[in-house]
Amino acid sequence: MPPRRPEPGRRRGALTALSAFVLLANGGSALAQSSGASRELPPVEVSGGETKPHKRLPASRRASKPVPANRRHVAQPTQAPASDARSVASGAKVQPSMASEIAISGEEINARPFSRPGEALEAVPGLIVTQHSGEGKANQYFLRGYNLDHGTDLAIYVDDVPVNMRTHAHGQGYADLNWLIPETISAMDVRKGPYFADESDFASVGSVRIGLIDRTEKGLAQVTAGSFGYRRLLGMDSAKLGDGALLVAGELGTYDGPWDNPDNVRKLNGFVRYSHGTAIDGVSVTGMAYANKWNSTDQAPSRAITGGFLDRFGSEDPSDGGNTNRFALSGRVAQSDDLGAWKANAYVVKSQLDLFNNFTYFLNDPVLGDQFHQHDDRLMAGANISRTLNGSFAGLPMQTTIGLQSRYDSIDLALSNTFQRGFLSNIRSDKVGEGSVGVYAENTVRWTDWLKTIVGWRGDYYAANVTSLFNSNNSGRTDAALGSPKFRMVLGPFNQTEFFLGAGYGMHSNDARGATTTEDPSDPATRLTPSPLLVRTRGAEVGVRTRIIPSVDSSFSVFILDQDSEILFSGDAGDTEATRASRRYGFEWTNHYRPRSWIDIDADLAMTHARFRGTDSEQAEIYASLAGYPEAQIGNAPGNYIPNAPAMVASAGITLGDKTGWFGALRWRYLASSPLTEDNAFRSSATSIFNGRLGYRIDNGWRIQLDVLNLFNTQANQITYAYGSLLKTDTLYNLCTGGVAPTAVCQNGVMDYVLHPVEPLTFRLTVAGTF
Repeated sequence: MPPRRPEPGRRRGALTALSAFVLLANGGSALAQSSGASRELPPVEVSGGETKPHKRLPASRRASKPVPANRRHVAQPTQAPASDARSVASGAKVQPSMASEIAISGEEINARPFSRPGEALEAVPGLIVTQHSGEGKANQYFLRGYNLDHGTDLAIYVDDVPVNMRTHAHGQGYADLNWLIPETISAMDVRKGPYFADESDFASVGSVRIGLIDRTEKGLAQVTAGSFGYRRLLGMDSAKLGDGALLVAGELGTYDGPWDNPDNVRKLNGFVRYSHGTAIDGVSVTGMAYANKWNSTDQAPSRAITGGFLDRFGSEDPSDGGNTNRFALSGRVAQSDDLGAWKANAYVVKSQLDLFNNFTYFLNDPVLGDQFHQHDDRLMAGANISRTLNGSFAGLPMQTTIGLQSRYDSIDLALSNTFQRGFLSNIRSDKVGEGSVGVYAENTVRWTDWLKTIVGWRGDYYAANVTSLFNSNNSGRTDAALGSPKFRMVLGPFNQTEFFLGAGYGMHSNDARGATTTEDPSDPATRLTPSPLLVRTRGAEVGVRTRIIPSVDSSFSVFILDQDSEILFSGDAGDTEATRASRRYGFEWTNHYRPRSWIDIDADLAMTHARFRGTDSEQAEIYASLAGYPEAQIGNAPGNYIPNAPAMVASAGITLGDKTGWFGALRWRYLASSPLTEDNAFRSSATSIFNGRLGYRIDNGWRIQLDVLNLFNTQANQITYAYGSLLKTDTLYNLCTGGVAPTAVCQNGVMDYVLHPVEPLTFRLTVAGTF
């Protein structure tokens, strides 16, 4: 891939009228009380053939997979009481409307051994979470044939607060989860595809909604020590406060890693919550604080390692790294009444990131190197409200949900050239205000005992104002709107089996700076074409879920997803950019088997065919300009392969253990070989990793466990890219500095594999006690 310019960034501006909607919701409640309408609908048959009273849909439309009691892991001391597993004011739990929907408990997630907080998301079938830099940078995600970079098309929420950052300094959709304390997870609701009316930006491939616990049965004190300087202290406890509960949790962590230049991670994390009531009738207020500093060993060029110039765990630029902080305050309220239910939440998040990276080494600056500094300082605020009404249509049970979602980001952004984190020169600096308002409606009708339809529509409006401090020609205001119809259908159950169909339109936003930039920040004489603010996506999916085999829960889904413009990771700029349209289609097969109360087995397989659509004439011109220099030309031929789009992802695991005594787990995850350039000249190697856990629980709540990561000490890579860079040891370096090689060749550099290795065999010992 040729060097690409850093994608200009974006921001938004829109306000919300939460108080008016709260009054509307309360008005509906009063109307319900006066009407005397019944709270209960007639019993209906649900998944698995059970007959239950029809429950009101939650204000939020997120659905979760019904999980029988015998599928649950033994509750850890940090979990909320089993009678109220969902977070206070999160909304009621409803039946899934797609085969790929799933709900995963916090117990299941914490029964898995993993090395970093973001890897908790690998409980999602088909999702791979990696890290190509230090332990304070957002993870990289792969799902359904997408290299999602740091979150471009995977929407992540924690207690209904969005994690993805729009118009971010490092990349669109940047979703940092290093502040998440895994032990505080209550449940994780997973959806895939653009078929849900209450899902918006970044959710075209899927969404993950994480709910946190409200209280603990006992206090917890936990200490972990492990290889490569890993140390972690965790404490949490809750107490009754009035009619509610106050929960406090804190975490300290350090880590060096196996790197020649230690990561020297220093992390501090705090969490406090007051909650009162239940999931459907309650209120909660949550505060969070997080700070982290680290060094990073970024991806290294393969030729430097094979040539003996760099160790496998070495760094071409040891001064890379960063620091970040995040402070958040959020609140949620939910109520049920005779007409149905309503739910609202509001949040404010203050975050800052300073990131220093050098991906191309000496390509742009042959003397001081190519390190750059990305600065992101933002205040994000938002509020959402929804109302669900129970009713009937021609005597048939019906629910209707309407909602409003809003968000505003005020962002200061800067990109500059640096040397060993010292300032050299400015590239661009911007102030961005970006806001959005989304409205949606969704109607559910159960036509018969075996047929249910969900029809929805949402409209999104985005507006952004960009003030470029160094080039007024790149300033401006931009706005865009899109309407997105949605449809889902459920057939069954027939003999413990249900069939699902979904189709819909979705969208993702691009960096707002890209929508106003007309001149290259590095070369104002170069004119640029602004990119669209909103990009259309379209998808469809059919699936089946069955429990026809006793104790086995299986689902199979076939999907297709088109995007009008792909967001592609740019290795040399450390950013993302809008490229050609794309299409992906494939299948996911998920299985869960619980033969005994103390044995839990799961296995998942996902395969995807991913290609760009149309031709890339610009790439053909670049390829021609590199003729005569094969080290630069290889990998730059035009093609339709999507870089880093995995064709196959697989995982399997077994968890053993009861309430007390011995317990353990063994997990395997596999990421298949992927194309790294559009012409498929470079391909990554497959990655196959095993992690294990062995421990013992005492009936008084004490626990000791040993996690073994990369159990077989596999020499694999967390991530592999292929792009042009330049090292002082390259022959081309001398040709370029001597003025011999053509400009196009020197701007491209040597095409090569650039990789970040998996950490070697790692041990972590944890001792935990309750009080």
